[in-house]
Order: sequence, then C-alpha cells, then structure tokens
Amino acid sequence: MQCYALVKHLQKLGHTVEVIDYQPDYMRGPCLWYWPGFSLKQWAKLFLQIPARKRNVRRHQFFEAFSKKYIPLTRVYYSIEELRQDPPKADMYIAGSDQIWNTTFPNGTDPGYYLDFGSEEIRRESFAASFATREIVPSALAFVKENLKRFDKITVREQSALKILEDLGYHGTLQDDPVFLLSSEEWDEIADGTGMGERYVLVYDFYADEKIMQVVQSIATEKECKIYAVCPTNLSYADKNFVYSGPETFVSLIKNATYVVSNSFHGTVFAMIYRVPFKVVDRPDGLNVRMHDLLERYSKK
Repeated sequence: MQCYALVKHLQKLGHTVEVIDYQPDYMRGPCLWYWPGFSLKQWAKLFLQIPARKRNVRRHQFFEAFSKKYIPLTRVYYSIEELRQDPPKADMYIAGSDQIWNTTFPNGTDPGYYLDFGSEEIRRESFAASFATREIVPSALAFVKENLKRFDKITVREQSALKILEDLGYHGTLQDDPVFLLSSEEWDEIADGTGMGERYVLVYDFYADEKIMQVVQSIATEKECKIYAVCPTNLSYADKNFVYSGPETFVSLIKNATYVVSNSFHGTVFAMIYRVPFKVVDRPDGLNVRMHDLLERYSKK
C-alpha cells in the first residue's frame, strides 16, 4: 500500500512510474515445499510446518493479485547482479519506503536497497526510508555509511533515523509514510466495502498477543461491539477473522471500524487517515520506534 500510494502520487504529478520488481531469494513469496536435506529432523520440521505454509501461500496470493492489478512493475530481478547487468532505464531512482534499511533484516545490507545499479548520472533519492531501530547493527555501520553516498537526497520517517544519519555524516529530512500522500477519499477507491454498516472493534495483530486480547475485549465490552481480526491466524476470541484478505479488505475494515487496536505501524496510520479512534500496543519484538515517533510528532500538531 505504501508502494501504491507513492505510485499514485507521482503519477498525479505527471510522471511515468515503474516499480522495480526486485525479488532476491530472501524476499520471495512463501512456498509449500522445499528440499530439507537428508536429516529426519528437518523432514519432520517440514511436515509440521505444512499447515502454516499453506496458509501463508494462500495469503500471499491476495497481495500478488493487488500488485498485478494496481502497480506498474518492471520485469522481475532476482539478484543485485541482475539489476547491475540490466538496470531499469529512468531519469530518477527512488528507494522507499518503510524498513528498507533495517540492518536486523537481510535487506538492510543489500546493495539493491541502496540503489547500487544504473548510471551514476541518474538522480537517487530515498522516500520515507526507515532503519526501524534506534541504532544500526554495529557490523553493518561501514556498509551503510558507504552505500548512502550514492543518494542526492535522503528522507526518512523517524526522528531517530535523522540521528543515525547525522552520526554517519549525512543530512536527512523527515517525510511521513507515503500512505499519507493519498486522502481517505482516494483510499476509498480500493476499499471493497467489508464491514460497512457493522459495529466492531478491529484488531490487527501480528503475534496473537495476549496483551492485545485483553485490551480489545475490554473496548468491545465498553462499546458493545463485535471483534473483527486481521491476523496471520484465526484468533479464538474474534467474532470474525480475516486471515485470507488483501489490501482492499484491510482498508475497508479500518474505514468502517468503530475502534482499532493494533501493534502495527500501518494499522495505526490508516486509523489516523480515516479518523477512527485507536489504541496502539507495543510489538513484543521491540520494533516500535516508527509508531512511537509518529505518535509523538502528531501529538504536537
């Protein structure tokens, strides 16, 4: 949805836009089968994971369908080497958005996400990029510092990211998430109508977190609402689960919700776009910098 919003915004400005369909091995969609080797333990692990793998494959199909319908993609590039050998022709490259420079993930040290391809004459900018953490992994500091040299302009989405850039000797500016580039009326164009006319608290939870469950149940009782859930698995306490749904349903569910409870940055952002009351619960993995920074900045406006 970040990609969709930035594409739409650039097109409104009169630009021709293509999105680089970059799919290195660690970023490809989930698969049902793989060769686990000859270890019985690995084979047992594979078979135990099949239900979750089937679920993830099916969920991924909704997002692939959305991309094919709404996002103008280049040919698929499977590695940085392919990008370097046959780079997309453009007047400008944009890197963004979200956790592209999160050095706790493989993409954070992938030259592809630092636009290490194409002619040096092509302008390069980041748009609302995120390191997602308050500090770069120490072993990645030299890599990040060297690869940021390529950029003519750097915008990031967190105050903490400005400090990281300053420590590395770079200047950056704050830029809100690209989904804010579109109005609620423009997001309505993809909303599929799910939840319309219903009263429910929407929970968007990556982790089936017990803390969130307690918050949601309390609000649902207070508001006399049902509980709807958008999660990787069914939540036993939800009246309706939307495991197999794409962006069109997600946007619609937030738009029509009475209240939103989430540990997701974009669950929070879309509640803000649609002016739906919301409550944020920290993620247990600690990647909460983006949400904290966003809420602190908007609370001052």
